Amino acid sequence: MAVTDERSDPAVAQSERPLLTAPFTDAVAEAERLIASAEFIETDADLAEGYDYLAGSVSAILQLSRAHSKSHPYFVTSTGPYAKMGLDNPDTLYYHATVEPGATYIVRGKRGSTADLSFQVLRGDYTPSEVPGGDDAFDDRRLEIANDGSFELTFGPELDGATPSNYFVLGDGASMLAVREVYSDWSNEAKGSVTIERVDSVGTAPVEPDVARMAKRYAIAAKMLMARVHTWFNFPKWFYLDEPVNTFTAPRRTPGGLSTQYSSVGHFRLADNEAMVITVPKSAAPYQGFQLGSMWYISLDYVNHQTSLNSAQAQVDPDGLIRLVVAKDNPGVANWVETTGRRSGILQFRWQRTDEPIGPELGPTAQVIDIGDVAAHLPYYSDNKIDDAGWRDRIAVRQRAFAERMLG
Repeated sequence: MAVTDERSDPAVAQSERPLLTAPFTDAVAEAERLIASAEFIETDADLAEGYDYLAGSVSAILQLSRAHSKSHPYFVTSTGPYAKMGLDNPDTLYYHATVEPGATYIVRGKRGSTADLSFQVLRGDYTPSEVPGGDDAFDDRRLEIANDGSFELTFGPELDGATPSNYFVLGDGASMLAVREVYSDWSNEAKGSVTIERVDSVGTAPVEPDVARMAKRYAIAAKMLMARVHTWFNFPKWFYLDEPVNTFTAPRRTPGGLSTQYSSVGHFRLADNEAMVITVPKSAAPYQGFQLGSMWYISLDYVNHQTSLNSAQAQVDPDGLIRLVVAKDNPGVANWVETTGRRSGILQFRWQRTDEPIGPELGPTAQVIDIGDVAAHLPYYSDNKIDDAGWRDRIAVRQRAFAERMLG
């Protein structure tokens, strides 16, 4: 009868070994405690949204930790409708790939018909104490794009001599290449495609993971999860919550964002019987968008509710102004932006692909009124009105366009 050596039995060895996933499961538990104790929670719905935010964060971090390949990078979705973070823009598709400053990468793609396509090299990462710097941030106007929409660009270390066209330098500390594709007309614009390859590893296979590598992956995922939760708890405090409630900042370059993007931000607090009327000039910028966010610093449901509007979707009055009505209840106008029952949250305007600065005169103004007085504060109210059937049509357009975007 054979005698089994317990030291060579994988099952026995595993039973004696600490759980490999323990760092990550411990981080999930700690993240849950942070979320459950958030000072801005007022209702059961606020808490439920926090738990849903945690579920999306766990899912996203596990995906990102597996895709964090320095030797064989590829683009992954940075944030999206099911794993939200960082006040994700409902009009934007977000991608990123891991890079190193000493390596060379070729990015190929085909330009779609969306309003904007941009690239940004990031140093470091978002942390609870700082925003990553952008070594370079630019839109596709700096690219050479063929008649069929195809393009090719290279990112790499600084070269001796002249820099070729479509070559972009990865600065010191470069860690990530972010790509954003921004829709304006959801129904009629189509996204493009983009790929990345590392020149010195293309045609080879990455190293197969061993147990030690998997343990490291879960440990890294734990740190990423805690950094994600801590960071986005703090981000509104840095840039939003010090401002007077129900007001907007003057347009400014977006902190940590694109050089061609301006933003105007604020936070709202409205009673059930109140509405906020926002007035803003329709901009000549190719993209101008507005959205609401929750206190978790994520977008609200923008598929089944009209919680965002851009200049292609919004009704523009004959005087060239866009008038939005933020409220809990439907005021019967096309530009109603739904709070979906929230008493407080984030306000955000963005202008992208700008040729000139967005000055204060192009920024929004806001006035809080009684919900019953909306008509008196809209000079073109008769043109703004919409019935229940018309509203359902607007939501149906959003739902169908979003479904097409995600599958296209």
